[in-house]
Amino acid sequence: MHSSKQILSFLLPFTLISNTFAQQSITNPTTRAEFALSALQIWYNAGTGLWNTCGWWNSANVMTMVTNLAKYDSNPQLQDLAKRVFANTLVNAPSKNPQPGVESKTFSQKQLSLNNTGYDKSSGEDGEVITTYPQGWGKIRWDQDYKVEDIQLKLQGDPVNAAAAPNPNDWLDGFYDDDLWWALAWIGAYDITKNVQYLQLAEGIFMATTKVWPSRCFNGGIYWSFKKDYVNAVANELFFSTAAHLANRAQNKAFYVDWAQRSLAWFLKSGMINSRGTINDGLTDGCVNNNQTTWSYNQGVILGGLAELNKAAPDKSYLPLAAKTAKAAIAELSDSNGILHDKCGPLCGGDASQFKGIFVRNLQQLHAVAPDAAYVKTIQANANSIWNNNRDQGNMLSINWAGPYIATANASTHSSAMDALVAAITVK
Repeated sequence: MHSSKQILSFLLPFTLISNTFAQQSITNPTTRAEFALSALQIWYNAGTGLWNTCGWWNSANVMTMVTNLAKYDSNPQLQDLAKRVFANTLVNAPSKNPQPGVESKTFSQKQLSLNNTGYDKSSGEDGEVITTYPQGWGKIRWDQDYKVEDIQLKLQGDPVNAAAAPNPNDWLDGFYDDDLWWALAWIGAYDITKNVQYLQLAEGIFMATTKVWPSRCFNGGIYWSFKKDYVNAVANELFFSTAAHLANRAQNKAFYVDWAQRSLAWFLKSGMINSRGTINDGLTDGCVNNNQTTWSYNQGVILGGLAELNKAAPDKSYLPLAAKTAKAAIAELSDSNGILHDKCGPLCGGDASQFKGIFVRNLQQLHAVAPDAAYVKTIQANANSIWNNNRDQGNMLSINWAGPYIATANASTHSSAMDALVAAITVK
């Protein structure tokens, strides 16, 4: 079995300072993010194309974070690493899809109850999302599935150019938010590589989710899952944001602008935005705001979508709406030092541990088109606190951005915190 030091040197051969806490004085945001990426990639599993210790949809978010870092950091080694990870994930991750093919099936209510794949999502206490996976899905043996020689073999070159066109159905698992996280990840990969296959994959995933429109509420929107038992914020925000992103990249711009505008209009009508300007988790069976937790990611996804739609089809209402949402969320979710917390914090589960990074990632995207000192303050405060208070001796980043570090970090907590480190690269 190879040591983690050998794996690290292969995956990201940056010249690193040997004494981790000699790095405490590092203030350069790019350098911080590079150190953090070195730590993150210890979890990357070349055999599965995913990051060990986190879930299927979480890995899509990890990849999106990597695409953003590659946008802002021109380091040739990082660029090479990112492109190889994209290519490897495209080839290998579909085999780990926890519930493939569900969207293509038609289920009766009886069949729904019998569709026991072992993959499911539910709401726990305070509406916290709980994802369960098929038995053994996350049990990955380091010595069998993560060998350096395997990584070297599978990450050579860019196999996507020689492979058959990727199949969008490989990325669908019956939960439409999962599907759309992957669509956004492949849009990010396209932005870095300009490989049209990545963009076409994102388009195919999006088109699959249009088939569930409309939901039972207000003749629009999509459901959370193929079970059609919940209309929630995140799935619909992701639908909107993916359409807006595609409008700025795909050939059929008008088609995606129309979808983005329709889904935004429906979302504003849905009532999920509360009187404080923040967004609750979803709608009741009667199609009214369920007043469940205002999770940080629900405040974030809409920001990136509005920034993209305003670029594709400018409208004087989009950026003010984004600013109102962003500032309401900052006020509601930040402590007295400006550090973000979700309601479940600091000990959130495997899903909610991803949420804060998604908010900061999209806040940075909004800042890029509508700069605001409040966004800079939030991003920098969180990035600095993560680096100074939420990091162990191996540069692993945990869930409590305010500190102290809570053992043990995993790919979800780490990549979420990295979203803040990456955002800090671009704000001044």
